[in-house]
Amino acid sequence: MKYANTTSPLCRHAAYAVLMIALLPLPLFAQNETPGTDAAASANQLEQITVTGSRIPRAQVEGPAPVTVIKGADIDKGGFRNAFDVLTQISQNTGSVQGEDFGSTFTPAANVINLRGLGPNHTLTLINGHRVADYPVAYNGSVGAVDLANIPTVMIDRIEILSGSASAVYGSDAIAGVVNIVLKREYDGADVSVRVGGTQQGGGDNQRVQFIGGHSWGAFSGVFALELTNRDPIFYGDRDLTDTYSRYAAPGTLPGALIGYRDPVSRKYYSLPGAGCGAVSGLMDGSMTTFTSPKYGPYCSSDRYYSFRTIQTRQQLADAYASLKYTLNDTTELYGDFLYSFSNVATVVRSPNWSIPSFWNDATGRLENWTRILAPEEIGGTEQSARTFLQHSSDITLGIKGTFGASDWHYEANLNRSEYVSNQGRFAFTPNVDAFFLGAPTGTHDYNGVTYPSYNADPTRLITALTPSQFRSISTRTLERDDAWTEGATFSVNGSPFDLPAGPLGLAGVLEAGRQGYTNRPDPRINQGLIWGQSAASIDHGVRNRYAGGVEANVPLLSQLTLTAAARYDQYRYGGRKVGKDTYNLGLEYRPFDSLLARATYATSFRAPDMNYLFAKNTTGYLPNVTDVYQCRTADPPQPVSSCDNSYNMNFNQSGSLDLKPERGKSFTYGFVFSPRNDLDFSADYYRIRISDEVTSLDETQILRTEADCRLGKTESGTPVDVNSALCRDAFARVQRNPPTAPVLPNQVTNITLAPVNAASEITQGIDLSANARLDTDRWGNYRFHAGYTHVLKHTYQQFPGDPVRDYLNDLSRQSDWRTKVNAGVSFNLGPWSAALNGTRWGRIPLNDYSGLRGAYTQYNGSVGYEFDTGLRVSFIVNNLTNSIPVDKSAGWPNYSSGWYNAYGRQWWLQFDFHLAGKGAG
Repeated sequence: MKYANTTSPLCRHAAYAVLMIALLPLPLFAQNETPGTDAAASANQLEQITVTGSRIPRAQVEGPAPVTVIKGADIDKGGFRNAFDVLTQISQNTGSVQGEDFGSTFTPAANVINLRGLGPNHTLTLINGHRVADYPVAYNGSVGAVDLANIPTVMIDRIEILSGSASAVYGSDAIAGVVNIVLKREYDGADVSVRVGGTQQGGGDNQRVQFIGGHSWGAFSGVFALELTNRDPIFYGDRDLTDTYSRYAAPGTLPGALIGYRDPVSRKYYSLPGAGCGAVSGLMDGSMTTFTSPKYGPYCSSDRYYSFRTIQTRQQLADAYASLKYTLNDTTELYGDFLYSFSNVATVVRSPNWSIPSFWNDATGRLENWTRILAPEEIGGTEQSARTFLQHSSDITLGIKGTFGASDWHYEANLNRSEYVSNQGRFAFTPNVDAFFLGAPTGTHDYNGVTYPSYNADPTRLITALTPSQFRSISTRTLERDDAWTEGATFSVNGSPFDLPAGPLGLAGVLEAGRQGYTNRPDPRINQGLIWGQSAASIDHGVRNRYAGGVEANVPLLSQLTLTAAARYDQYRYGGRKVGKDTYNLGLEYRPFDSLLARATYATSFRAPDMNYLFAKNTTGYLPNVTDVYQCRTADPPQPVSSCDNSYNMNFNQSGSLDLKPERGKSFTYGFVFSPRNDLDFSADYYRIRISDEVTSLDETQILRTEADCRLGKTESGTPVDVNSALCRDAFARVQRNPPTAPVLPNQVTNITLAPVNAASEITQGIDLSANARLDTDRWGNYRFHAGYTHVLKHTYQQFPGDPVRDYLNDLSRQSDWRTKVNAGVSFNLGPWSAALNGTRWGRIPLNDYSGLRGAYTQYNGSVGYEFDTGLRVSFIVNNLTNSIPVDKSAGWPNYSSGWYNAYGRQWWLQFDFHLAGKGAG
């Protein structure tokens, strides 16, 4: 691969970015404190340490690839809700994700990050340097990702984030970077922390209790920790910005129909009998009324329908941790790490929704289509329709480490097993729901040559409010049991066989063997025909074995020049297949003098196909309430997709493929670190990552957008599209529709095919800048400063060879990254007082209607604390000090960009920390 003109981006943007950081109104973010800010961790320290990205201990923290370090003690002080919250605000996390407020997603109970905008599946997440189980349900229904919701802050020693590829050291997944969460392994004493808080605008009240303790008893030592958390949900109705559908919408914007009584041929609404919508005016908190569509006529709905959905889930967590060590002798140590988490999560993403395809109504003598969405009053309360997740995860590591006799060769061997179990409950109708609304079927009826089922259905059933007991008689709760696990054995050695003229040669080697598996078990009643609207569901299950071997070298070529090199071979075995991949990594470190490091890396990487892509069986079902993009854009007049009311349930089928190949990646970085003194350093790095043979399996929204673009020859924003491209041919093959001349529901989608293939390529490049400083004074306290900046210069995606290249930065309808992201901070200590002020500035993103770019958004967090002589410390912590929500009313509700930002507003906590005994962390 050629990397022409690679020096210009860094040089061109470095000066601008440093100036931008310097001109921030306040230093905002103190978490990414690099070791260069402390003399005890300077680049010249003599103690050998191991840093994420290498298995060779080194005397210099800064190496050929940049590593960001977040101290666990700074998470609470910085005003962050949890470890996930702080990771979302690092500058390298430039991609949007499907979060808790994203609607009916596959993983609303999971928290994931998106380094470099390449997707959660391209970041390798480790705990104490080893792999952990993926969330057992595939993110977006297709890819694996690690849930960061259950990492308790009391147990975190530090978080290390390696930018760039590291497959030659860690194997699969390490394409965009590596996140290594290092838990505490040394602690002397005992501490208790109690925290209570809430949000200024309502909802989200929360409480947390933490305990951590540890001690050494001769050859044995241990650390023990417990964390309990309770958090109430936040509903859209709790925020003025989102509590009604049309308050801030364009004139004429109407909510979707909650009671649909319409002609399936013309799609116009029939008039309801009797009092019409007035018969159910008490529903939806008294907001149900008549709305009139200029095209389709009057129907029943509520402007507050969406206010009963959750922005933030209800959550109860319990986490326990133990780290034990036993010293056998001067050269050998046994250890064990044990982490267990339990969570109870609930989210409301939609109300119970019943509908029936076209039928002949004997009572009225015509073809009809009925839809009924139930209100909270009818089902016994909002959370009766919630999706619930009872989950537990465990992570166990047992190992031995030491040295070979009196030599300086070190070894480590360990066994690890990590498992994540999720039991997902959700509302479902039972088969008698059709009879409840329609009565018994009366036979069939021929209409324009098509045979339809017939009923003698009384339309007043649509406008008769249900009682909670009636709802219970036609509904149940399904239980899906999901499980993912990974287990492995690792043996590694490192040492120096001899000295070269410029210094000792460092070598390391590793052997790994492991297995990975998952199972998705749908409720067995689905296949027994006991669940309404659900087609046959199969158990998805897959297991694969993994074997790997790698070597790594640190070669001092000259006194000022060091070469690092790593090579590794991984082999996966599954379904009678053996799929292997070799990767390598080269790095250079040049230190012309002690205060300057120039560095560069070139690495290859890979990602084994996601388990779901490989093993998912042919699955059929329906996708609820999907917007038909093509019919929206061809309506008279055309409707913006973001506010189009042409949505309905669409059938789909999908399956995995064992023939998928590993994705391939290449990355290149170069930059420098300048530390003119022990209390000041700067760094600047350029990165470029390319992925080839990327597995692509678009969701239904992407497929329907692409299909509409191809049918119409242009995107919604007006960009021309080649209808003969491979991309368009694929879209036409995936979407089946009724013919335009069909007597009923012309052009309606009849099925969408979701199938993965190796086809896509993706490139991203940009720069990272960082600055750290420390100021210690006798009278005015001690200060720590940090500023970090990422500028994405390019991000493109090509789904099939020969297709047009999609610009994920400049095409408003495709942008998936923040172009720029800045975080900065200052912390302060003076005697018993301490304070921190942190913040993140996200760059411009498209408006929700794609008509332009919205302005940048900045959020500030802070804390202030006082420590009494008795060992009590009291802190007041605020997340989002200015109570700002990034409003975007361009496309109506929810009036902000979900997936990019949240609408929580200001959150606060009062925290009490009790130091009971000992010195604390070692």
